[in-house]
Amino acid sequence: MSERGAAAAALRGLARIEAGARRRGRWHVGYLWAFAAWQLALVPAALLWHGPTGALVCGLSSALVVTGLSVFALRQPVVPRGYVRRHLTAVGVWAACYPAALAVGLAGFPDSVGFAAAAALACALPPAAAAWRGARAA
Repeated sequence: MSERGAAAAALRGLARIEAGARRRGRWHVGYLWAFAAWQLALVPAALLWHGPTGALVCGLSSALVVTGLSVFALRQPVVPRGYVRRHLTAVGVWAACYPAALAVGLAGFPDSVGFAAAAALACALPPAAAAWRGARAA
């Protein structure tokens, strides 16, 4: 085999490896969509279910979801390109939105279903946007 043929074969092999890694790295998009979907249930429950039982159920279920997503993430063999920045940005923006939505909702709109729905969408938007961008990049 000539040098040119060997180089072409090596490039084809690298392309196959890259395609496999890209395909196996799509798990983060699903992770972010699941986290976004969880916000659509968590935020209204936290805003509309008052009292210690609501707080306990929301806290425990949130801990279970985050633990499940974290275990899922740790078990993945491939980390997608741009993962850390995309993940930290999505979680950081969510971490600003979630307490703000709860503070405003509990103080100003304690039983408003409309506000709870809008707050849920606002809290789901950061991970959903990151998932959408991640899907386009993959």
